[in-house]
Amino acid sequence: MPLLIILIPLATLLLGILRFREKRRFAFRKDPGDSRFLPFIIIQAIINAIDLAFMVFLTWIFVIQWHYRILMILLAILVEVFSIFFMLQIFTKKKVIVLSICGALVIGGIAGSIISDVVREKNTMHDYFDYITYVPFEKDSPVKQLDEESTLRFTDQDYDSLPAMNGATALYPIYAAFAQATYPESMERMDLWRKIEYVSCSTTTYAYEKIVDGDADIIFVGGPSKEQEEYAAQKGVKLEYVPIGREAFVFFVHPKNPVSDLSLDQIRDIYSGKTTDWKQLGVKGIGKIQAFQREPGSGSQTAMLRFVMRDTPMMTPEKEQVHDGMGGIVDQVSEYRNNRGAIGYSFRFYTTELMRDFNVKLLSVNGVKPTIENIENGKYPLASEFYAVVRSDASENTRKLLEWICGPQGQELIRKTGYTPLNDPAK
Repeated sequence: MPLLIILIPLATLLLGILRFREKRRFAFRKDPGDSRFLPFIIIQAIINAIDLAFMVFLTWIFVIQWHYRILMILLAILVEVFSIFFMLQIFTKKKVIVLSICGALVIGGIAGSIISDVVREKNTMHDYFDYITYVPFEKDSPVKQLDEESTLRFTDQDYDSLPAMNGATALYPIYAAFAQATYPESMERMDLWRKIEYVSCSTTTYAYEKIVDGDADIIFVGGPSKEQEEYAAQKGVKLEYVPIGREAFVFFVHPKNPVSDLSLDQIRDIYSGKTTDWKQLGVKGIGKIQAFQREPGSGSQTAMLRFVMRDTPMMTPEKEQVHDGMGGIVDQVSEYRNNRGAIGYSFRFYTTELMRDFNVKLLSVNGVKPTIENIENGKYPLASEFYAVVRSDASENTRKLLEWICGPQGQELIRKTGYTPLNDPAK
């Protein structure tokens, strides 16, 4: 089909060339010799009209950005007009100049848009955290390591019974460090995707499905949603939730938003739809509040409903204000976006470390900043535990790994990664 879109204007141009040659051949005769082309001209004009309509349709369907849509449609129209004018031999000097200028402007607009997108892509992070950079046993991986030999190290003979890890994106640096410390060192010789089979990341929602379905042996996540608990019950699977660390659930706004602190009641009013404009909170010049949310079942959304909204119904967001990735919500509120009225939520480490280049402003909640110190001393009101989750019929090696994680070396890796351990070995 794309080939036909190109061939039809070329066929029109070919017919124009044949007419031009014919006109030159009969230039000094009474009969210009063009009448024999008339049926072909009519048929080709109809085909060109269909071709143009089809190009407009495809552009509207597959090109998302509105400015690209307009430019591509204008370019298609100019190509068709040029080819039809040439076929009909009705060119004049003025028409050529006008079409050339219009064509140059449209092509320049497309080129400028592409260059702008490339430059922006080069100078900003992707709107997600690429967990592959943290895969254990990879060269230059930033995974944190112990200063001493691990007291638990599986051997090559344990490959068939190694616990398959999975979990939340934000916690991947932690369980990648667990694997680096305890799994066979010979994994260094494996290719990347083989390593990921043992230490994979599929987000909180899918991690719960995988452990219930038996596709993972241990997952690292926040507390389950009601739907995730029901799914395990339907499958007849009993899960054990072992707390291994604490983390702060945080709210953030655009850096140029003067708000620096919100109470839990104010946050609930925003996300229930009661407060819709920043001026209701004493902030002028920003306008409507753009309250971004995560998708149902995600760790962030579960925490939002459980620790913030509680019994208060959460408003139904507009489609473009829901993001199915933790990075997307940070991206929408960040400095390089112009959403000064935006507010979003996530977890502290993910926002400040894994997405640090996006530069958002973390808010205090009830006057308390989400610092590691305030997480440890319990002053920050939205600090919660995260878990290692296993099945009640977990294997012996999975139990060994879980015991090690709760011990001093596992807790040390949690601290080194940047999270708050339950039992800090440094104290």
